[in-house]
Amino acid sequence: MIAVEGLLDAFINANILFVLCYLLWFAVRAVLRGLGLSHTYGTQLRLLNVAFIAIVCSPIISLVFRSMQTSGYARGVNVNLSDAVVAYYLNGGFQMEASKFETLVLMRDQFTLNLLNADGLGAQALLVILALGSALGVLRLFMSVLSLRCIVRSSYAWRDFGRVQLRVSDRTLVPFSTRGWRTYFVVIPSHMLGNGREVSVALAHEFQHIRQGDLEWEILLEALKPIFFLNPAYRAWKSQVEHLRELNCDREVLSQGRIEVKAYCETLLSVCQQSLRKDRAFSLAVPKVTLVTADRFSLVDWNRGFLERRIHSALDGKRTRYQRLLFAAIAVPLLVAIAFATLAIQRPGDWSHDRLMLSTVVNLDRLDKINRLSTFGRLPN
Repeated sequence: MIAVEGLLDAFINANILFVLCYLLWFAVRAVLRGLGLSHTYGTQLRLLNVAFIAIVCSPIISLVFRSMQTSGYARGVNVNLSDAVVAYYLNGGFQMEASKFETLVLMRDQFTLNLLNADGLGAQALLVILALGSALGVLRLFMSVLSLRCIVRSSYAWRDFGRVQLRVSDRTLVPFSTRGWRTYFVVIPSHMLGNGREVSVALAHEFQHIRQGDLEWEILLEALKPIFFLNPAYRAWKSQVEHLRELNCDREVLSQGRIEVKAYCETLLSVCQQSLRKDRAFSLAVPKVTLVTADRFSLVDWNRGFLERRIHSALDGKRTRYQRLLFAAIAVPLLVAIAFATLAIQRPGDWSHDRLMLSTVVNLDRLDKINRLSTFGRLPN
């Protein structure tokens, strides 16, 4: 039971952190935009990835802090948000009935207890939604991987470059890359072989994805999607990563100077046009990274707008010096903020002095009400 409670706490904390960190990401983007650095796609992508690792490792951060408190290194240090609010209330920070305030403070504990015991219709409905949603997400992921495996296995081997294998397929309209346990696969549509320029652009783009480790990140994000399917911040986070990944890949490929900007943009438009002609089962084939998005949502203006943004970015061609310094200058305070938020949202480990005082105040209020009711109901002699 304790282990299940710990997992549930970690799950709730991770969901809260995704929301908080995504809001924090808006602030970071605003700062970069204000400094004229909105084109630093590689730096932004690395910041998102580092923040993601920090969120995933939040239980470890909490465990280390508790160990430091136990060993005396952080004795007396308390950054818990709930305890801080209780202390502020007891010091007269705001007025509220003590019993109502205690109910608000204990709301998360009560919510966790209800879920663990499946107590109440709301808790039971949420558990059913979580179970069904996660099961459907896992099923979709399994079907997607199976679909992708079928596409790769039915393609034709073309060339090998170490652990990278080039393949040609007549079942896909968009070039893409994926990986197995050890081998990376770059799949080129068969209709593209007649245009050497498009093949060069596609290969350069997919090789850059492999060099950047984008496939591994895509696999991780897709694998966690069934767990956080109810969290809109996670979906928005994944979308941000996908956009920055493509913009950064475009920028890195063009910075090598081997491909002309005009040829690159024309290839993006050509592949997008080709992908809109027919919708095959490729929309299920994840995890993968493609030259352009080719799914059932390709006709939505939002996705067309992103393609337009990619072309503008390629034509702009801005470069930023000292990207490592910029990354370090933002990553350090960002990680500190995430670590602080991780500790602040934890459930209090035990009853602090302020919580005991709040409980005493609540009990005294209840006794006072009982005494007043008793006095009011007394008959005179």
